[in-house]
Amino acid sequence: MEKDMQVVITGASGFIAKNIRKYLSANDVKLISISRHDFKKVKNETKFITKNYDEKVIFSKLKNSDALIHLVGIGKQTIDNDYNQIHIELTKKIINLCKKSKIKKIIYLSGLGVSQNASLGYFISKYKAEKLIIDSKLNYTIFRPSYIVGKDDYFTKYLKKQIKAGQIQIPGSGNYSIQPIYIDDVTKIIFNALTQNNFSKMILDLVGSESITFQKYVKEFSRGTSTQIKKINLETVYHEAISKPDCEFGVDDLNLLIGDFNGDYKKLKDISKIKFSSILKLLKTGSLL
Repeated sequence: MEKDMQVVITGASGFIAKNIRKYLSANDVKLISISRHDFKKVKNETKFITKNYDEKVIFSKLKNSDALIHLVGIGKQTIDNDYNQIHIELTKKIINLCKKSKIKKIIYLSGLGVSQNASLGYFISKYKAEKLIIDSKLNYTIFRPSYIVGKDDYFTKYLKKQIKAGQIQIPGSGNYSIQPIYIDDVTKIIFNALTQNNFSKMILDLVGSESITFQKYVKEFSRGTSTQIKKINLETVYHEAISKPDCEFGVDDLNLLIGDFNGDYKKLKDISKIKFSSILKLLKTGSLL
């Protein structure tokens, strides 16, 4: 690793960012962390809270940074936060900040299933953000993650809440597959992307080694509990997603879940050269509960 590396992290209060910040801090990386929400600092970190990523607030502190990890994103639109605003316009602002601050490397988390053939709003906005980064002339690594799981990610917290209520609801058949990756593996891969040249100008699926049906994942996750598992008609779930603002699933959440997207694990493994965690083993041992 380069001596005295300094890295900027956007979306610093989120689950993924929190784990990456801890890992980088433990490896003596100096951090400039930015979020719209307050968060607890780690060692070697300067933090900024700014609702609009105001250049006047943060620009002067970004100089001499080696890379920026862009983690801001949403999976569900609201009146206040839509895909265009968060995924496209904010990415334009971040690219501009990188260029002005002479930051030469950007790492971006997009989404599994994103492509130029996208027809859904979430995927289109993520693809446009990727294109902005590629066209920026910055050195980049773009990751397209599946579900990133740990003890306190959104998906795990949702399942824990359902277990507490005594019932986990599965939209539709549950036979669609997901390819989750453990958060500890993600932190190692992103660290390698910061410090190794073989990640340069790459788009990589950020996926685990195992494809698991949603139904199997839920069964293994709730193993050892008396939780009832109930399948809910997809039409009913979609209707609730459209009509109820407080519904656990948004329309695009459901599209992502039942999309049955599979990523190129072999390519990621060959480039990252890390030993991946078995999600099935983590589920069976109750490590995610």
